[in-house]
Amino acid sequence: MTVALWLLAVQGMLGAFDTVFYHEWKARLPARAPATNPELKLHAARDFIYAILFCSLPWLAFRGLWAIVISALLVVEIAITLTDFVVEDRVRAPLGGVYAGERVTHAVMGIVYGAMLAYLLPTLWSWWLATTSVDAAPEASAGLRWVLSMMGVGVLLSGLRDMCAVLGVPHSAWPWREMQAIEAKSG
Repeated sequence: MTVALWLLAVQGMLGAFDTVFYHEWKARLPARAPATNPELKLHAARDFIYAILFCSLPWLAFRGLWAIVISALLVVEIAITLTDFVVEDRVRAPLGGVYAGERVTHAVMGIVYGAMLAYLLPTLWSWWLATTSVDAAPEASAGLRWVLSMMGVGVLLSGLRDMCAVLGVPHSAWPWREMQAIEAKSG
């Protein structure tokens, strides 16, 4: 389980880079809503799943029927990601498409996610065979637990930002809309 958690942490770092650099800085997806809403909705849904995984897996063991809940979250995350691959091509076409480096980042994330699943599946299987309960998980170090939990908070905030942009909440595209207005005035 410890290796799976370390791989989840690597996935979190790659995901943070992808979100901050490509989704926020380069593409400015929240500022382009509602045109980017289909992609932002998928990102928000996936972010909420990752928030649950980051904040629970290092701390808790989901035994018995609870193992199905974690397994379902993992399967739904895969379905969202595969859908996102198709949707982002359509949404990003007016922007010139998905950035080449972003595609590489997504490929590396897919490999890391697969490796994480390979290490997590034996634990999920042992949880499935146990009596249904949610117990403390002693496998992870305190540092890894807190790093993953902070990543969980970060990905939750990212998902909320994307959902706010989809819903048209005022200032949810900050600072990009404000920057575009300043650039238009100075240009």
